[in-house]
Amino acid sequence: MSLPRFPKRYSDLVARLRVPGGFMLVAAFLWFSSPTPASLAWGLPVAAAGLCLRAWAAGHITKDRRLTTSGPYAFVRNPLYLGTLLAAAGFVIASRSLLLAGLFAAVFLLVYLPVIELEEQHLRDLFPEFDTYADRVPMLLPRWRGDGAGPGFSWRQYIYNREYQALAGFVAGSLLLAWKAWR
Repeated sequence: MSLPRFPKRYSDLVARLRVPGGFMLVAAFLWFSSPTPASLAWGLPVAAAGLCLRAWAAGHITKDRRLTTSGPYAFVRNPLYLGTLLAAAGFVIASRSLLLAGLFAAVFLLVYLPVIELEEQHLRDLFPEFDTYADRVPMLLPRWRGDGAGPGFSWRQYIYNREYQALAGFVAGSLLLAWKAWR
Protein backbone atom coordinates (compact mmCIF):
# COMPACT_ATOMS: atom_id res chain seq x y z
CA MET A 1 0.00 0.00 0.00
CA SER A 2 1.45 3.31 -1.02
CA LEU A 3 0.45 6.53 0.66
CA PRO A 4 -0.74 9.49 -1.32
CA ARG A 5 1.88 12.22 -1.18
CA PHE A 6 0.80 14.93 1.23
CA PRO A 7 2.47 18.34 1.21
CA LYS A 8 5.01 18.54 4.03
CA ARG A 9 3.40 21.68 5.48
CA TYR A 10 0.08 19.84 5.73
CA SER A 11 1.71 16.77 7.32
CA ASP A 12 3.51 18.99 9.85
CA LEU A 13 0.27 20.79 10.69
CA VAL A 14 -1.76 17.63 11.26
CA ALA A 15 1.06 16.14 13.32
CA ARG A 16 0.71 19.09 15.70
CA LEU A 17 -3.10 18.90 15.69
CA ARG A 18 -3.26 15.15 16.32
CA VAL A 19 -3.48 15.35 20.13
CA PRO A 20 -5.91 18.32 20.37
CA GLY A 21 -7.97 16.66 17.65
CA GLY A 22 -8.07 13.52 19.76
CA PHE A 23 -9.75 15.46 22.56
CA MET A 24 -12.37 16.72 20.11
CA LEU A 25 -12.98 13.14 18.98
CA VAL A 26 -13.53 12.12 22.60
CA ALA A 27 -16.12 14.88 22.98
CA ALA A 28 -17.91 13.72 19.79
CA PHE A 29 -17.71 10.16 21.05
CA LEU A 30 -19.34 11.18 24.37
CA TRP A 31 -22.10 13.05 22.61
CA PHE A 32 -22.97 10.77 19.68
CA SER A 33 -22.50 7.26 21.04
CA SER A 34 -25.56 5.17 21.84
CA PRO A 35 -24.20 1.78 22.91
CA THR A 36 -26.15 -1.29 23.88
CA PRO A 37 -24.94 -4.35 25.78
CA ALA A 38 -24.80 -6.20 22.44
CA SER A 39 -22.75 -3.48 20.71
CA LEU A 40 -20.35 -3.48 23.66
CA ALA A 41 -20.00 -7.26 23.39
CA TRP A 42 -19.04 -6.91 19.71
CA GLY A 43 -17.00 -3.72 19.79
CA LEU A 44 -14.95 -3.87 22.98
CA PRO A 45 -13.08 -7.07 22.03
CA VAL A 46 -12.07 -5.43 18.74
CA ALA A 47 -10.89 -2.34 20.64
CA ALA A 48 -9.04 -4.57 23.11
CA ALA A 49 -7.30 -6.34 20.22
CA GLY A 50 -6.13 -2.97 18.95
CA LEU A 51 -4.89 -2.07 22.42
CA CYS A 52 -3.01 -5.38 22.67
CA LEU A 53 -1.35 -4.75 19.30
CA ARG A 54 -0.32 -1.28 20.51
CA ALA A 55 1.07 -2.75 23.74
CA TRP A 56 3.02 -5.42 21.85
CA ALA A 57 4.49 -2.74 19.57
CA ALA A 58 5.30 -0.39 22.45
CA GLY A 59 7.23 -3.17 24.16
CA HIS A 60 9.50 -3.44 21.11
CA ILE A 61 10.03 0.05 19.73
CA THR A 62 13.03 2.14 20.72
CA LYS A 63 12.22 5.39 18.98
CA ASP A 64 15.05 6.99 17.02
CA ARG A 65 17.71 4.68 18.52
CA ARG A 66 17.44 1.69 16.18
CA LEU A 67 15.12 0.55 13.42
CA THR A 68 12.66 -1.76 15.14
CA THR A 69 11.95 -4.87 13.06
CA SER A 70 11.04 -7.37 15.78
CA GLY A 71 7.70 -8.35 17.27
CA PRO A 72 4.79 -6.87 15.31
CA TYR A 73 7.23 -4.77 13.28
CA ALA A 74 8.23 -7.98 11.48
CA PHE A 75 4.71 -8.12 10.00
CA VAL A 76 3.65 -4.48 9.60
CA ARG A 77 5.66 -1.24 9.63
CA ASN A 78 3.13 0.73 11.67
CA PRO A 79 1.60 -1.55 14.30
CA LEU A 80 0.94 1.35 16.68
CA TYR A 81 -1.22 3.06 14.06
CA LEU A 82 -2.85 -0.21 13.05
CA GLY A 83 -3.63 -0.83 16.72
CA THR A 84 -5.10 2.66 16.98
CA LEU A 85 -7.24 1.97 13.92
CA LEU A 86 -8.49 -1.33 15.40
CA ALA A 87 -9.20 0.27 18.78
CA ALA A 88 -11.11 3.11 17.11
CA ALA A 89 -13.06 0.62 14.97
CA GLY A 90 -13.96 -1.34 18.09
CA PHE A 91 -15.17 1.77 19.88
CA VAL A 92 -17.17 2.78 16.80
CA ILE A 93 -18.82 -0.65 16.76
CA ALA A 94 -19.52 -0.35 20.49
CA SER A 95 -20.92 3.17 20.09
CA ARG A 96 -23.35 2.27 17.27
CA SER A 97 -22.88 5.56 15.47
CA LEU A 98 -22.42 5.92 11.72
CA LEU A 99 -21.49 9.56 12.28
CA LEU A 100 -18.60 8.49 14.53
CA ALA A 101 -17.57 5.87 11.96
CA GLY A 102 -17.34 8.56 9.29
CA LEU A 103 -15.56 10.94 11.63
CA PHE A 104 -12.96 8.35 12.65
CA ALA A 105 -12.43 7.33 9.01
CA ALA A 106 -11.92 10.98 8.00
CA VAL A 107 -9.47 11.55 10.85
CA PHE A 108 -7.50 8.47 9.92
CA LEU A 109 -7.32 9.46 6.26
CA LEU A 110 -6.69 13.18 6.77
CA VAL A 111 -4.56 13.10 9.93
CA TYR A 112 -2.98 9.72 10.56
CA LEU A 113 -1.95 8.87 6.99
CA PRO A 114 -0.01 12.14 6.56
CA VAL A 115 1.60 11.62 9.97
CA ILE A 116 2.61 8.08 8.95
CA GLU A 117 4.16 9.49 5.77
CA LEU A 118 6.04 12.11 7.80
CA GLU A 119 7.30 9.54 10.29
CA GLU A 120 8.39 7.13 7.58
CA GLN A 121 10.35 9.93 5.90
CA HIS A 122 12.01 10.63 9.26
CA LEU A 123 12.94 6.93 9.55
CA ARG A 124 14.35 6.96 5.99
CA ASP A 125 16.55 9.89 6.95
CA LEU A 126 17.63 8.30 10.23
CA PHE A 127 18.15 4.68 9.17
CA PRO A 128 19.68 3.83 5.78
CA GLU A 129 18.25 0.29 6.04
CA PHE A 130 14.64 1.57 6.22
CA ASP A 131 14.02 1.28 2.46
CA THR A 132 15.02 -2.39 2.47
CA TYR A 133 12.75 -2.97 5.47
CA ALA A 134 9.89 -1.07 3.78
CA ASP A 135 10.26 -3.20 0.64
CA ARG A 136 9.86 -6.33 2.79
CA VAL A 137 7.19 -5.28 5.31
CA PRO A 138 3.83 -3.68 4.42
CA MET A 139 2.79 -0.34 5.86
CA LEU A 140 -0.62 -1.11 7.41
CA LEU A 141 -1.94 -4.47 6.24
CA PRO A 142 0.09 -7.18 7.99
CA ARG A 143 1.89 -9.85 6.05
CA TRP A 144 2.00 -12.90 8.28
CA ARG A 145 5.46 -13.96 7.37
CA GLY A 146 8.61 -12.58 8.75
CA ASP A 147 11.25 -13.72 11.12
CA GLY A 148 10.49 -11.37 14.02
CA ALA A 149 14.07 -11.84 15.15
CA GLY A 150 15.49 -9.21 17.41
CA PRO A 151 15.01 -8.09 20.96
CA GLY A 152 11.92 -9.49 22.64
CA PHE A 153 9.09 -7.66 24.31
CA SER A 154 10.14 -5.43 27.19
CA TRP A 155 7.79 -4.21 29.90
CA ARG A 156 10.35 -1.54 30.67
CA GLN A 157 10.07 -0.29 27.08
CA TYR A 158 6.26 -0.46 27.29
CA ILE A 159 6.39 1.81 30.37
CA TYR A 160 9.05 4.06 28.84
CA ASN A 161 6.84 4.56 25.78
CA ARG A 162 3.93 5.43 28.15
CA GLU A 163 1.61 2.95 26.46
CA TYR A 164 -0.21 2.62 29.80
CA GLN A 165 -1.92 5.87 28.79
CA ALA A 166 -3.67 3.99 25.96
CA LEU A 167 -4.76 1.37 28.49
CA ALA A 168 -6.17 4.09 30.73
CA GLY A 169 -8.03 5.57 27.75
CA PHE A 170 -9.41 2.16 26.83
CA VAL A 171 -10.64 1.56 30.38
CA ALA A 172 -12.20 5.04 30.60
CA GLY A 173 -13.87 4.70 27.19
CA SER A 174 -15.18 1.22 28.02
CA LEU A 175 -16.59 2.37 31.35
CA LEU A 176 -18.22 5.38 29.72
CA LEU A 177 -19.84 3.22 27.06
CA ALA A 178 -21.03 0.74 29.68
CA TRP A 179 -22.52 3.57 31.70
CA LYS A 180 -24.31 4.95 28.61
CA ALA A 181 -25.57 1.46 27.66
CA TRP A 182 -27.08 0.75 31.05
CA ARG A 183 -28.39 4.13 32.14
